[in-house]
Amino acid sequence: MSFLGWRRDAEKKVRAIRTGIEEGITLIDTAEIYGSEPLVARAIRGVERGRLFVATKVWPNHLKRDSLRRALDGSLKRLGLSYVDLYQIHWPNKRVPISETMGVMEELAKEGKIKHVGVSNFSLPEIEKAVEALTSVRLVSIQMSYSLVDRSIEKDILPYCNEHGIAVLAYYPLGHGKLTHRIGELEKFCKKYSKTQAQIALRWLASKSNVFPIPRASKPEHVKENAGASGWEMDVSDLAELDALFSD
Repeated sequence: MSFLGWRRDAEKKVRAIRTGIEEGITLIDTAEIYGSEPLVARAIRGVERGRLFVATKVWPNHLKRDSLRRALDGSLKRLGLSYVDLYQIHWPNKRVPISETMGVMEELAKEGKIKHVGVSNFSLPEIEKAVEALTSVRLVSIQMSYSLVDRSIEKDILPYCNEHGIAVLAYYPLGHGKLTHRIGELEKFCKKYSKTQAQIALRWLASKSNVFPIPRASKPEHVKENAGASGWEMDVSDLAELDALFSD
């Protein structure tokens, strides 16, 4: 689950997170820039920590040593946690050496404040530099836009991640609205599997090796629908047909 835009309907969005947890969703992705960390804290209060995988992101103007430490401490305080499972660089910052940022990330990992390191919105050369900059921990994830209607990462980033065992957290997995213009192409699959268009699109993504879709959801009913994309499989021939239909 990915959460942002918490200025309105806060209680409904807290219920959405709780609904996701009740439906078996364990990954919660947020970021300091979203302003949603305090509401994530409210939603997960009382939930056994070991059941959750909480990921947050640091904004690119906080990538220097002292600023990064302060940013993480701020996120932990807002989340009400002593550590996060995944700490991600939200966007690259060419003015800060990646070696400096990753050096601090490794220190924070040794201190137990973060469990894993990830990046977001990096190009392949930037990912490679991030990997090279880490010595005592490894880069475990890259968060990128990826969906049936946005498959640009298949050219280079996805093959690289598969080769190196790096997970892809796919944001905008429903195409950020673009998929609605092509829902007719999903109808036959919806009927065959008795699923919604969103569930078909998410299942297609989840069938990819090392790919984990993180759909945004602010309403409990949408979270339930998204959760319905798990626990079943599509035929290989149908996945291949979807590949072909949305290859342009």
